[in-house]
Amino acid sequence: MEGDYNPEKIEEKWQQKWEEQNTYRYKGGEGEVFSIDTPPPTVSGNLHFGHTYGNTLTDFQARFQRMQGKDVFFPFGYDNNGIASERLTEKELGIKHQDFERREFQKKVREVCTEYEQKFEDIMKEFAFSMDWSNTYKTIDPEVQKVSQLSFIDLYEQGREYREKGPAIWCPECETAISQVETEDAERHSHFNDIEFPLATGNGSVIISTTRPELLPACVAIFVHPEDESNEHLVGEKAEVPLFDYEVPIIEDERVDRETGTGVVMCCTFGDQNDIEWYQAHDLDLRVAIDRDGTMTDLAEDYKGLDTKEAREEIVEDLDSEGYLIDRREITHTVQVHERCDEDIEFMVTEQWYVELLDHKDEYLEAGEEMDWFPEKMFTRYKNWIEGLQWDWCISRQRDSGIPFPVWYCEECGEEIIADKEDLPVDPIQDTPVGECPECGHDEFRPEKDVFDTWATSSLTPLINAGWHWNAEEEEYEMERPELYKFDLRPEGHDIISFWLFHTVVKCYEHTGETPFEGTMNHGHVLDENREKMSKSRGNVTTPQEILEDYPVDAARYWAGAVKPGDDLPLKEKDLVSGEKLLRKLWNASKLVDDLTPAERLDLEEDKLDEVDRWIFAELDDTLEEVTEHMEAYEFSKARDKLRYFFWHTFCDDYLEITKQRLSDEDKSSAQYALQEVHRSIVKMFAPFIPHITEEIWNQMHDSGSGTVSDQEDLSSQSIHRSSWPEDSGIEADLEAGETAMEVISALRKYKSSNQMALNEELEHVTVYGNISGMEDPIKEAMHIEELESKDGEPETEKKIIDISLDYSNAGPKYGDKVSEIEEALENNEWMIDDGRLEVADEHLKPEMFEVHEERTYTGEGEMLETENALVVIR
Repeated sequence: MEGDYNPEKIEEKWQQKWEEQNTYRYKGGEGEVFSIDTPPPTVSGNLHFGHTYGNTLTDFQARFQRMQGKDVFFPFGYDNNGIASERLTEKELGIKHQDFERREFQKKVREVCTEYEQKFEDIMKEFAFSMDWSNTYKTIDPEVQKVSQLSFIDLYEQGREYREKGPAIWCPECETAISQVETEDAERHSHFNDIEFPLATGNGSVIISTTRPELLPACVAIFVHPEDESNEHLVGEKAEVPLFDYEVPIIEDERVDRETGTGVVMCCTFGDQNDIEWYQAHDLDLRVAIDRDGTMTDLAEDYKGLDTKEAREEIVEDLDSEGYLIDRREITHTVQVHERCDEDIEFMVTEQWYVELLDHKDEYLEAGEEMDWFPEKMFTRYKNWIEGLQWDWCISRQRDSGIPFPVWYCEECGEEIIADKEDLPVDPIQDTPVGECPECGHDEFRPEKDVFDTWATSSLTPLINAGWHWNAEEEEYEMERPELYKFDLRPEGHDIISFWLFHTVVKCYEHTGETPFEGTMNHGHVLDENREKMSKSRGNVTTPQEILEDYPVDAARYWAGAVKPGDDLPLKEKDLVSGEKLLRKLWNASKLVDDLTPAERLDLEEDKLDEVDRWIFAELDDTLEEVTEHMEAYEFSKARDKLRYFFWHTFCDDYLEITKQRLSDEDKSSAQYALQEVHRSIVKMFAPFIPHITEEIWNQMHDSGSGTVSDQEDLSSQSIHRSSWPEDSGIEADLEAGETAMEVISALRKYKSSNQMALNEELEHVTVYGNISGMEDPIKEAMHIEELESKDGEPETEKKIIDISLDYSNAGPKYGDKVSEIEEALENNEWMIDDGRLEVADEHLKPEMFEVHEERTYTGEGEMLETENALVVIR
């Protein structure tokens, strides 16, 4: 091996070569396939560490499976249609989508997204993700649009979709309907306002507490609980809405929460889910006081045009001045907001397209149960989401940049006209259906202007990647790459189980009748050093580029394997430093192995191996078995840590140190063969975690292409990442004897160091009481021992009690205040043990109330060292 470890040079070199040689290309199903359905990151800004962290874990598995001989399908996608990309464009260019014609704004979105997509690709390649970039897709591409529109038509024909005018979750900031999954809880400072509603009869009034007085002009009823005796007299009465001079009925309903506010509530169209249920159950009037942009309508009279927060404050002031405001108190409460913009949601009566969910909740739950979950506990999140569903899936959005619905409406009768499958993709605004309305014969049509929710498309990624399409000749759906489906792996952050995973299961189940994945791996978030979630508002965001300015890519990848999937990962500098130290240790150990072994690969019969070499092979096999099992179970942290311990301690600290001494022997073949083969396996097992340095070491030290699973004429087959995963050597050895021998050597090193002896200074006589069978010569050579004896049994020793400590959980309850007196007596050695009991301070303590600490003292000639499995006497 040449030169010092230069990560920047090595990384740049191999990233270029891998791309030039198509090292990671999918070969179209040659042999067994391992297919991965990767999450297409939303093009909404710069990539953060969550993207690179999740993809690193996925890449560990992709590289491992490739070395298992499988043809790995590992694509990359961009989710570049929908609200997120629109908002990015508006922010970048300082514009609003409402100010442009649809086509013009779409063009601007594409231009901005293209810039960010290139940044995404550069970072992904820099982190050495082994994706096949020839299988890249974008969710706005024509082929993807075709699949998305085909999905809509199939569900429509199955009767799984419907268009309905009714209350829908609405974002005033984005001016579009959204689905339940796009909402999240947020803490808001607010007020409870106690407002007096006079009874229409003039005989009294009723007090209502509300956090949203701006909804007064939308009030359509007042509700009390049927078991509320204090208010039962109000049922059947009418009340006047203060400031707005109209009357509403007072009705009883068991859904009233008697513990909140005054126990009397107003129903407005609409403030929350309860309002919607009451509106539908009691056939109430519809009063729309808030417009689609979040401002007040004509119904709000003097408050028309104000946004809801402005209207709230002005209405409260007027209620107070008119004598209707009885009390006002500050609160903090939870409200639902749009996860894209953090705007408080509203409920608007609009016409939207929906996918039916609620009637198939059991089927979706069963589909989830068929998948393997890594970690298993994440299934609970999926289950809880399904069980908590209250809405069908609203898939229409009132935006510009998205995939259009393949739908027109007859101008005469309103009949829905669905595009032909063979004509997809279509844009109803530009394209016109051929023929007449099948219902009334009219030939003029109105295009559907809404676009699909972005999740309606990204939920189809398994079908997109598998080439799902309509075969017109056979009149059936089929896949161009059926070998990919079911996908072996769906990786994602645990925060999008309800977004991406659930909706993908829905779509694929309805289209194919089965779950799309064999297994799903769910990772956590990247946290800062204080274990706080990274966010721009906190100012604690660290970008991937910032890390790579100071540390090698392989160090960052090694850090990413620090916790098991599902757990959050703090970004600590000491962990990155630890990763970099490992890289340098691997480089320097490899150079030493290279110096100690011949250039050509050796071959040696098993019966020619020395016992210490058999031992390192057996230890390697044990490590290989564990690492392989952990990799298969997505337990990357356990695999990484097991491998690191074997490499750093067993191989470097123990075996390599011993073997350096042995290579002065005339016959070096056993030691050199073991060094080559064990090192070869170590580098291979590290390859999924730290691909750059392992590729460089592999190509400098080991026969390029030897033992690979690929075609030898293929340049990519020279890569370690196309080589085969190590195989069990099958070599048996006495592991106990080897481990004991390493303990003895370590103890003797410490002995020499503490006695200011050089490591190569001779020891006259050493006796080992313990199993070191077959390891005597390596111990003698490594520690320069003139005479070494191995004996059974123990040397002459005596045990001396050096300390007695109380077990407070047992002694405390019995002796209470006397414990301090007992402790003082123990410190003064005023005690004795008789028949297993401790006699101290005039008390007799049972064995379970104390613990005796003993020290073994050697009584013979010389000095004794004690290890876990042996006693060593030096004379």
